[in-house]
Amino acid sequence: MRQTPPLSVDIDAHADLAVSKPEFADTLSHLAATVCVVSAGKGTGSLGRTVTATFSLSANPPSIVVSIKADSPLAALITAEQGFSLAMLAEGQDLIADAFAGRIEASKRYLVGIWADWPSARPRLLGAAAALDCQLAASIEVGDHMLFVGTIVATETSTHADPLIWSRRRYQSLDRTRSLPARPSNGHATLTPSKPAA
Repeated sequence: MRQTPPLSVDIDAHADLAVSKPEFADTLSHLAATVCVVSAGKGTGSLGRTVTATFSLSANPPSIVVSIKADSPLAALITAEQGFSLAMLAEGQDLIADAFAGRIEASKRYLVGIWADWPSARPRLLGAAAALDCQLAASIEVGDHMLFVGTIVATETSTHADPLIWSRRRYQSLDRTRSLPARPSNGHATLTPSKPAA
């Protein structure tokens, strides 16, 4: 596969207007996300990192985006290997999340959890809520991060594992005992202001 240089996007145009880094971190701590591990490489040459900055991009073709620090060895390996795998961690896999967040040195991270290989030979975490293997479709450098677009070539899902959630700077679980009110039959929510507009 031919490697194309990543597109670079300059986001500094309004940097002088941006909120402070602590305000940014405090505000974004309210954004709940599934805890994931992004991996690249094969065997003892594999590298991985815990991430929450990932999202579904398209169903045609099936693809996702992951955000990785641009100057990291993982970003370089994803580019060199032209692919990555992603494990959406399940409740109870917080030790894996901690390991890949840097609490364990990189060479020992794959000793935490049970790992196998995808047909591509990239790491596949067993027992994850869901796992994906991706071929690199595109990469975009934005600020100090690389956005990697992966075409999903293989998946594995669990019917019994709930995702591990990160919110408010701690691990959380889904509360399936509490349901939200049902939507009206037309699919549109009815908004009722609590006070009349002044």
